[in-house]
Amino acid sequence: MKVLVTGGARSGKSFHAESLVVGESVVTYIAPGPAPEVEDDPDWAARVASHRSRRPVHWTTVESIELPDAIAAAEGAVIVDCLGTWVTAQLDELDAWDAVQDDWEPVLRERIADVAAAVARSERPIVVVTNEVGMGVVPEHRSGRLFRDMLGRANQAVAAECDQVLLVVAGRVLTL
Repeated sequence: MKVLVTGGARSGKSFHAESLVVGESVVTYIAPGPAPEVEDDPDWAARVASHRSRRPVHWTTVESIELPDAIAAAEGAVIVDCLGTWVTAQLDELDAWDAVQDDWEPVLRERIADVAAAVARSERPIVVVTNEVGMGVVPEHRSGRLFRDMLGRANQAVAAECDQVLLVVAGRVLTL
């Protein structure tokens, strides 16, 4: 079972992803972010605390932006939550917010391909959570457009390797 769970902010996607593996005896929860400056945000801290409080004590949490390596090393069922924070961390690391896109985009595309390949190679159940962006107004700022575009590419690459893609809207799950 390889599943991509997508949806908007506060849609219930993480809760649903967790429900898909809650019966597993061994679960590795991979948290691939956030970017360092986001960790100081009290709203972000509250969200992270909420997620942690829902996890059963026997789940192992791995915090790493080296997502392909973390997926390969994981034991039992795997949850990656969330691909959006991983893309943000990659954009930060590549200084993409201020750099010329042609200088960093090939590197990020390769990293996205590596994540998709790690999902494809996994023989364990894996559930990847991501944000669905780009369904509304075009972001005013370059940073918003970069994030939307790169996350969209990452979502497509990972979805292509999954058996199922689920869209969560207002706590309701739609199979795509």
